[in-house]
Amino acid sequence: MALCAFPFTGSLSKGLTGTHWLNGSGLLPHPCCKKNHQKVRKSSNGVHASLSERGEYFSQKPPTPLLDTINYPIHMKNLSTKELKQLADELRSDVIFNVSKTGGHLGSSLGVIELTVALHFVFNTPQDRILWDVGHQSYPHKILTGRRDKMPTLRQTNGLSGFTKRSESDYDCFGTGHSSTTISAGLGMAVGRDLKGRSNNVVAVIGDGAMTAGQAYEAMNNAGYLDSDMIVILNDNKQVSLPTANLDGPTAPVGALSSALSRLQSNRPLRELREVAKGVTKQIGGPMHELAAKVDEYARGLISGSGSTFFEELGLYYIGPVDGHNLDDLTAILNEVKSTKTTGPVLIHVITEKGRGYPYAEKAADKYHGVTKFDPATGKQFKSSAPTQSYTTYFAEALIAEAESDKDIVAIHAAMGGGTGLNLFQRRFPTRCFDVGIAEQHAVTFAAGLACEGIKPFCAIYSSFLQRAYDQVVHDVDLQKLPVRFAMDRAGLVGADGPTHCGAFDVTYMACLPNMVVMAPSDEAELFHMVATAAAIDDRPSCFRFPRGNGVGIELPKGNKGIPIEIGKGRVLIEGERVALLGYGTAVQSCMAAAALLEPHGIRLTVADARFCKPLDHDLIRSLAKSHQVLITVEEGSIGGFGSHVAQFMALDGLLDGNLKWRPLVLPDRYIDHGSPIDQQMEAGLTPSHIAATVCNILGKAREALEIMS
Repeated sequence: MALCAFPFTGSLSKGLTGTHWLNGSGLLPHPCCKKNHQKVRKSSNGVHASLSERGEYFSQKPPTPLLDTINYPIHMKNLSTKELKQLADELRSDVIFNVSKTGGHLGSSLGVIELTVALHFVFNTPQDRILWDVGHQSYPHKILTGRRDKMPTLRQTNGLSGFTKRSESDYDCFGTGHSSTTISAGLGMAVGRDLKGRSNNVVAVIGDGAMTAGQAYEAMNNAGYLDSDMIVILNDNKQVSLPTANLDGPTAPVGALSSALSRLQSNRPLRELREVAKGVTKQIGGPMHELAAKVDEYARGLISGSGSTFFEELGLYYIGPVDGHNLDDLTAILNEVKSTKTTGPVLIHVITEKGRGYPYAEKAADKYHGVTKFDPATGKQFKSSAPTQSYTTYFAEALIAEAESDKDIVAIHAAMGGGTGLNLFQRRFPTRCFDVGIAEQHAVTFAAGLACEGIKPFCAIYSSFLQRAYDQVVHDVDLQKLPVRFAMDRAGLVGADGPTHCGAFDVTYMACLPNMVVMAPSDEAELFHMVATAAAIDDRPSCFRFPRGNGVGIELPKGNKGIPIEIGKGRVLIEGERVALLGYGTAVQSCMAAAALLEPHGIRLTVADARFCKPLDHDLIRSLAKSHQVLITVEEGSIGGFGSHVAQFMALDGLLDGNLKWRPLVLPDRYIDHGSPIDQQMEAGLTPSHIAATVCNILGKAREALEIMS
């Protein structure tokens, strides 16, 4: 690509070579630079980079002369190591300034800048497959693979996804969003490649947090058995890469593990010698081969530290630990592993620092995992103030109130202390809150075991993440009628996180279980009451769903202590005529708003809050069906959920045999892409205007429907 003809001189890092000052980045402010004092650096090619007078980072985006020439990975191939380091520096600042304008996952992306550069320099994507576990660290990857100009649209309607997405780019070979899937998918790709007679490389990048999930070990075990060529990169930043409770910070490579030792790990003779040892078994039998293997394992164990033996037992050849911010080491090791034509999976253990190179992220306990829009110079996030708290916080406060009066109540989460609000619970009850890691299957069966001993477990898991543990919900909890309580956060549409995190299916998959009590609050006060209801249910499992976002401003119960609701009893909120809206969960708020829209048109609706999907309030449904011409069920969930249960009951009860018109309003039977909440509601057809227009159309008032929608 003739890039080597350009006079790139590593201008912004001039004079910093040979140091480890924030990876030698010339784009990053030196710790000795006093706050409120402006520093200006001038390089040999005249590029200036100024620090902010207001903080520890630049207020204006520094020049990126080298990154400006890189549209795709092929443009990197002729770069020198010095230029790769400059590229990493420029890429880091590009990520920071882009995310400062959109919000998103910052810390995880900053931690893999050098690793991303090294991977795209060494491997030939998209022919070589690079899989990013979870995918929230893929922003640098997106910038280097033809999407830099679209970064301002990140996580916005019709913009770039916050995760890897196959339909977005050929360089995204596997879609992600949930944890611990890439070794499995990468192994499938490697075996598929072998079956097709191809020779491309497969690289799965997975974090140490994702390694807490059983699927990662199942995949490594199978990879060791199948012995197909693939590379697993363990991105170890000593943090579960989620908004969880504080964990140990990042550490330097173990002991005196230097570049030389890491290079020794990956050199070709040692790798190929191992292959020779494998073949010995066929010629002289097992004992001699076992002895040779033990010597090899022991020798490398002394070099590699404590991790090697464990991965070797699973059948992966272990290399590392490697400094994940040292481009010399990364490119040398990746080149060695790529060029070694031997069989079997390799695991490269890379030590990185989440939030690397951005002072505010490095200092923060969560390493700026997920951020709103922010000021790069000061790190201050522009969080909008709201008169109410999030449903997540209300749930935590309600659970704390219940636990104050019941010592048997405990809380469980899967590496999501911050996301579920249970870090608040843990602060109050440190011995009664359990973080099981990214292990939803284990979390559910662990809760089942606690229930067997008379403990009252609340298992707080996002709606979309509970999908990962469905067999455990069915077999270990519901079948045995164990009183585990499931708090399903992020129910319904979730905005910028998109379809991977959308809680569309929980009502459908929970309400079909024979023993499960299924409920949903219409507002924050109802959430407090449903937490109390779940605590009181001690003869069967129960669940309740609540959305991302803030409450509506309803007065809360005194002392945050909810009052248990009679099981299977809904309520009528507005008495009207002709048309009844039966809402489930926070969709009730949209029903109330729709009723307000129709009043000026002379249409008075009945609005009812079902509260329960299972058991249904049969008396309420009968009353609504017999006293109205039209019954519309409204929910922010998939086909097969609340509306289907209502229809099943009405059909069996004969309520559909007469003149009643029934219409279900649910999420459409497709995945709704990321975007603003209102855009998603519009696409789903679940806004108050859509509900009101549906009423008008059923009543033959097409003109009013058009007026409302306009």
